[in-house]
Amino acid sequence: MYLHELTIQQAKKGLEIKDFSSVDLVNAMLDRIEKLDGDIGAYISVDADGARKAALEADQRISNKEHLLLKDECSSNNNKTDRKINALCYPLLGIPVALKDLLCTRGLKTTCASKILENFVPQYDATVVSMLKNAGAVIIGKTNLDEFAMGSSTENSGFHITRNPWNRDYVPGGSSGGSAAAVSAQMCTAALGTDTGGSIRQPASHCGVVGIKPTYGRVSRYGLVSYASSLDQIGPITRDVTDAAIMLNVICGHDPLDSTSANVEVPDFTAALTQFETDSLKGMRAGIPKEFLSLKGLDPDVEQAFNNAKKTLEKLGVEMVEVSLPQTDYAVAAYYVIAPSEASSNLARFDGVRYGLRDTEANDLIDMYKKTKSKGFGAEVQRRIITGTYALSAGYYDAYYGRATKVRAMIRDDFTRAFESCDIIISPVAPTPAFKIGENIDDPLTMYLTDIFTLSTNMAGLPGISVPCGFSSKELPIGLQIMANRFDEMAIIRAGYGLEHTLGIKQKFPDI
Repeated sequence: MYLHELTIQQAKKGLEIKDFSSVDLVNAMLDRIEKLDGDIGAYISVDADGARKAALEADQRISNKEHLLLKDECSSNNNKTDRKINALCYPLLGIPVALKDLLCTRGLKTTCASKILENFVPQYDATVVSMLKNAGAVIIGKTNLDEFAMGSSTENSGFHITRNPWNRDYVPGGSSGGSAAAVSAQMCTAALGTDTGGSIRQPASHCGVVGIKPTYGRVSRYGLVSYASSLDQIGPITRDVTDAAIMLNVICGHDPLDSTSANVEVPDFTAALTQFETDSLKGMRAGIPKEFLSLKGLDPDVEQAFNNAKKTLEKLGVEMVEVSLPQTDYAVAAYYVIAPSEASSNLARFDGVRYGLRDTEANDLIDMYKKTKSKGFGAEVQRRIITGTYALSAGYYDAYYGRATKVRAMIRDDFTRAFESCDIIISPVAPTPAFKIGENIDDPLTMYLTDIFTLSTNMAGLPGISVPCGFSSKELPIGLQIMANRFDEMAIIRAGYGLEHTLGIKQKFPDI
């Protein structure tokens, strides 16, 4: 097995027994990036010097056996908010990790894939970045995305498109398409993405990897450049469910720097894997939303993969029950009022005054605002800002944003009732497999509808996972979405691990 093929747990074992060094592992990834990324376009920037320096430090720590410090305390510590103990455990020591270029990194450009922030270098790390570094991770680079996370295909980047490693004519999904493509093409061991309406789960599905959107508030958003503050959540994209659980153990926990961070105890997510191995999935009930599978436009390959996954879960002991989410028909409309409205507010700060692009040919302040934003923001970002500004404007606020928030509350109530009769809810991740580059770029409505199965989870603040469950007739990956009640990531990890363990699809990667 080549070094670039290793999962987190495999790499950790090899590093500990010194089969190879972190420098070897990082160099293997950098070589892979150099060979492949000119074609795939997963990265915006690669920090080769910084990664090699961090890898040398990791190797020194391994030589000094620092990763074994307080080992007993680490294994017995169930409250992962104790960061000092977790840092000493170094659960990601020497592991190369990529970051969606929406997360602030001290001394390293954070562009949000936008011309308006093309040369912006933050003075601090996002909380999740600090947590990764404290855990020993090596930050290898920043990945491409739809500009300011506004898109479902990574075609809306201000710099370049990202291609699906399984077939370079197809999109990788979005907005975290760069992170998903980098993990799928084995150009990093794991990555972080963000999910506002499906932006971790949908690209994970299209690229044949695992992606988790945690419960809103489970992971600190401090240092995340916000798209829609009440919907955004940071989560891992990995090669398998075990790696996703390891990453969650590192990045979850209360953060006083984020007012939306939940002060709740965080379990050891890897315990869900042991629970499956002990009890399989016996006693678990899975809800199937009747509204989801009755929607028009569901691709036959997606439907078949979903049915096969459902049968697999049933064989593992899961009881299937029908549930109803009656507000499904209104979810997309409500989402595309709330998210653009919050984007309009959040992106108002990029006006050329404090940081980022400033047009130098303007005649006055208002002209500078207009020209800076016209040159700095791409077409999709401008479309959503205009939509959101209109929805928030005087005389229209109650009719649009106010009404959309009421629909959101009804969606949340739908899920609350549904979870009275089940432990998890399953559905396809997207109505179709990955589509061809350029196929939907001029049809915003069709593009928006690709999130029909995922965005309700964000509206309700629930956790969700995408796990590979099959392939289309064109050999493009298809994922199963598993959702659970608030702060019950253990349920989706256990069920996702059971599906992955039984299907064996995690062993399949694109032939590049």
